[in-house]
Amino acid sequence: MAKIVLNHVSVSYIVGDFSTVGLKDVIIQKIKGTYSEKEFTAVKDVSFELEEGELLGIIGANGAGKSTLLKVISGIMRPTQGTMDVQGSIASLLELGTGFDGDLTVKENTFLRGAMLGYTREFMNETYHDIISFAELEEFEDRLFSHLSSGMKSRLAFSIACLVNPDILILDEVLSVGDGAFRKKSEQKMLEIIHGGTTTLLVSHSLEQIRRMATKVLWLDRGEQIAFGETNEICNQYEKFLNGK
Repeated sequence: MAKIVLNHVSVSYIVGDFSTVGLKDVIIQKIKGTYSEKEFTAVKDVSFELEEGELLGIIGANGAGKSTLLKVISGIMRPTQGTMDVQGSIASLLELGTGFDGDLTVKENTFLRGAMLGYTREFMNETYHDIISFAELEEFEDRLFSHLSSGMKSRLAFSIACLVNPDILILDEVLSVGDGAFRKKSEQKMLEIIHGGTTTLLVSHSLEQIRRMATKVLWLDRGEQIAFGETNEICNQYEKFLNGK
């Protein structure tokens, strides 16, 4: 069963309007006659299909459109062209710290994040101790979130995203955070999630990690889809490209 289907999806936005440079600057530029708008295409004509339980590794240089594509699939952004069909609940971890309140405790933030993902208080009560245990934060439940180290914050965010049983899990460069032991544990958890039927999208700059975990790979470059298909084949093509061969 297809969980995610993208057909010729593109994302464009205007560079130079008041949302990016400020209304005051736009007015001044218009008075001076120097105002101009440019259309920037962050994602161009991307098409692929993912089945239940597959893990898509998304690769490409910085500025390739990887994070923008994840935001589209998460529902944060809308495609300006093309169609998209996403089936099931989504848990996304696009930026560490997103969805947390620094003035609330670790426990309060865990329930807040769960509510934002659409889970009931009863479900979070049942899942809470597993989340805290996996994140290795049992001794910090009553600590303010703002007082945690970046590694602790990332462990909590990852734990919540992975342990709330989503149909679709979206991760942007989060398996590279934390110490070596936690990274290993995170990868093991990801493999459990895949075997449990969750469809996962993972952005990573580590080709080794993509080779170990992904069932399919999407290669983006400057917003364009260069290749999509079997993991080793696409990774080999990308390595040749990086080595200039």
